[in-house]
Amino acid sequence: MSSEDREAQEDELLALASIYDEDEFKKAESTQGGETRICLELPQNFKIFVSGNSTEGPQNGGFEYTICFLPPLVLNFEFPPDYPSTSPPAFTLSGKWLSRAQLTALCKHLDNLWEENRGCVVMFAWMQFLKEETLAYLNIASPFELKLSPQATGPGLAPSQAPAQGEAEPAAPDDRAVQDVESLSSLIREILDFDQAQQKKCFNSKMYLCHICFCEKLGRESMYFSECRHVYCRACLKDYFEIQIRDGQVHCLNCPEPKCSSVATPGQVKELVAEELFARYDRLLLQSSLDLMADVVYCPRPDCQTPVMQEPGCTMGICSSCNYAFCTLCKMTYHGVSPCKVTAEKLIDLRNEYLEADEANKRFLEQRYGKRVIQKALEEMESKEWLEKNSKSCPCCGTHIEKLDGCNKMTCTGCMRYFCWICMGSLSRANPYRHFNDPSSPCFNRLFQAVDVDVDIWEDEIED
Repeated sequence: MSSEDREAQEDELLALASIYDEDEFKKAESTQGGETRICLELPQNFKIFVSGNSTEGPQNGGFEYTICFLPPLVLNFEFPPDYPSTSPPAFTLSGKWLSRAQLTALCKHLDNLWEENRGCVVMFAWMQFLKEETLAYLNIASPFELKLSPQATGPGLAPSQAPAQGEAEPAAPDDRAVQDVESLSSLIREILDFDQAQQKKCFNSKMYLCHICFCEKLGRESMYFSECRHVYCRACLKDYFEIQIRDGQVHCLNCPEPKCSSVATPGQVKELVAEELFARYDRLLLQSSLDLMADVVYCPRPDCQTPVMQEPGCTMGICSSCNYAFCTLCKMTYHGVSPCKVTAEKLIDLRNEYLEADEANKRFLEQRYGKRVIQKALEEMESKEWLEKNSKSCPCCGTHIEKLDGCNKMTCTGCMRYFCWICMGSLSRANPYRHFNDPSSPCFNRLFQAVDVDVDIWEDEIED
């Protein structure tokens, strides 16, 4: 190795290390060479897809996803002793989402670049070409189809993705072209995982304004909702989530932006709140989901509450935890074909439910509780409503009294006590009319209020 070649190699490696960070370039420890990882700059809204007829597609109806980053092309190189004066660098080029035919075309173009710059260092030119011109050179545009090539283990070329500039596809793949992917499904998984990781890396390095506390914070101190991309700092979202979970509002962990319907994922909630609070969130979320299932009921025992699957057309539930057999309608011990018993508190609700029901639901309620029970509930409620409208209760014993005529001095038929019909106060047995003659009384001169009778007769009765 000449001193000029040695010096040129050292200078080039130092230059690459100063231009690119550790994720993009890593110098080999034992040889004159290294590894470069080249991430392409994709157009906005770049899509990848798998057609529905692919045998390894993750879905029968096909797959499409918008991404911002593709896994990098990896260029491993080693300088021969006579580089750059005579020989080019020895290299391999690998990529997960390009076919070997596409990688071979890129290898051929790297050889052409060397020929154009023979005698000069070429690594920077190679890396710039791969980074900035790969998509155009291979005529790759969005949407980009991933599919298995019949003659290779990697994705093949779609008809519109053949090499550009009129180059024919090579008859045999270049040994330096390495297509390192196991299957189409694993390729898709790796692409999506890499895209997500890179987006998170970019997010963490930028500054964002939280619209709750109105402070600017780094992305790693913030969190965004995946649907709407609204960003808030972690401290504010933590307080917001904790308040909602303690209040039992697990379905209200949505974006704080007004009129925004984006909802936090369980993973985001787990990142922010304490383990005990997340367990409550998880439990309430499961319970609310079970509540929406028509065939799920809960064991009525207060200390159990285990979800129980209800058999179609059957009113018996058996708890798998405590083995309690209960009626799924009234939640009491299973009573077979006998009607469900109705408590006094339930009669009002039952009557209202029956009156508002259609014919089908009325028949169901009659079968469930019995027609006599329904009729009794209706009669008792009608009687209660009539009494409330047409009678008053004695202030001493509570007996219902109906006033048909006469003055406002009443005598209870139950306890024979005197009371005032206007204020419902008890009256003196010795002189019950004093209540109406006393100027300080609230019922002064109201003995005959609302009474259409001969007042002289009543006055004679009072004097006697």
